[in-house]
Amino acid sequence: MKKLTMMLVVPVLALLPISTQAAWPLTDGSGKALPSLAPLIERANPAVVNIATATTQRSYNPLLNDPFFRRFFDIPRQPSRTRKVRSAGSGVIVDAAKGVVVTNHHVIKNADEVRVILHDGRIMDAEVIGGDPEVDIAVLRIQADKLTEIQVADSDLARVGDFVIAIGNPFGLNQTVTTGIVSALGRTGLGIEGLENFIQTDASINPGNSGGALLNLKGELIGINTAILAPSGGNVGIGFAIPSNMAMASVTQIVEHGKISRGEIGIDTQDIDAELAQAFDLDSRSGALITSVEPGSPADEAGLQSGDVIIKADRKTIKNSSALRNAIALHRIGEKLKLQVIRNGEQKSYRVDIADPADYQSSQLQSPMAVFLEGARFEEQPNLGLKVVALEKGSNAWQAGLRLNDVIASVNRRKVQKIEHMDYALQLNRRQILLRVIRGNASLYLVIR
Repeated sequence: MKKLTMMLVVPVLALLPISTQAAWPLTDGSGKALPSLAPLIERANPAVVNIATATTQRSYNPLLNDPFFRRFFDIPRQPSRTRKVRSAGSGVIVDAAKGVVVTNHHVIKNADEVRVILHDGRIMDAEVIGGDPEVDIAVLRIQADKLTEIQVADSDLARVGDFVIAIGNPFGLNQTVTTGIVSALGRTGLGIEGLENFIQTDASINPGNSGGALLNLKGELIGINTAILAPSGGNVGIGFAIPSNMAMASVTQIVEHGKISRGEIGIDTQDIDAELAQAFDLDSRSGALITSVEPGSPADEAGLQSGDVIIKADRKTIKNSSALRNAIALHRIGEKLKLQVIRNGEQKSYRVDIADPADYQSSQLQSPMAVFLEGARFEEQPNLGLKVVALEKGSNAWQAGLRLNDVIASVNRRKVQKIEHMDYALQLNRRQILLRVIRGNASLYLVIR
């Protein structure tokens, strides 16, 4: 069995780049270079650090803190006890001059103390600059000289089948190196983070690897190791890393501003299944279908409409709604996003501003429609009226009797076909509004004050 394993490994390693082989110092009896990743690891190791955290937790006995129980047994109130919980993770130095270290947000979350242990054994306190829980990225700063940083690669260039190397601190075992390949790209829907676009790898990743480096064969950072799929509690060859492009977008904002300001364009979308692809006469199920456009939002001002299918964002293919959400998240507020959409079988291009939702939502709240119908969102239905596509339970509109899927046919006895029609009708009477609503096969009137 060992011989078979060796026969399989050597040909695979022989596929590694010739430029890397030239640096290998080991040779066989004939002077031919033997495969080794040692030179690459020796260059990268100093940039990968161990992170030790301490968190204070309070514990108490619920019975001893129950007033009735204490009074019955005449027991004085018991103070809560505290204990230090220590944990370990990994991090990567991405800016040696400024001492910037990147790790996972969950590694340092709620920690009272964060210390960084360098490759040469130095231990120092770290300052937490900020974090991005949605992406699971945190940024630390350390004050030290002679630091080594790691070069960051363009993770969009990674391909399934590329060889990768994971370096971290699994189970407290310092500077552990494992190898594998990129098993998949763009993994979403795992429920691990708010924004997901993971690189999947079979390089062994275990507890303690979180925040460590995933490298390509040039020794460049293509991902931050963050999670494993482990039904049995251990590594089963399915690990996930945050792509370097996504991670560094968060790092840049945190370093510059100390926090993340994430913008939106004001649309709701859904994935495209086989039935929708057929209904919209699409060649594939790739894309994000716009289900609603918020009035006054950047998407509305740019001309996007419900029923548009977004297929590209900044020339990158959009496979689903998650991919679009990630593309928007990579941009800062004030930047523009170029979208390519399919509308009625034709391709169109739009440039949309990335904006703070508070900016365009606050302007909407000034309109009488927003005051009367707060909590409701509408979609134009040709020749019918305005359909309620979203409704917040307990809102003013809901309390007045409006329900999801209702279609508003008229406002203050004026027929409405567009959002602006409703807004104009409401301006004629700011004390109350009279709605004629179509609900199923019936119609009714509602008065909202």
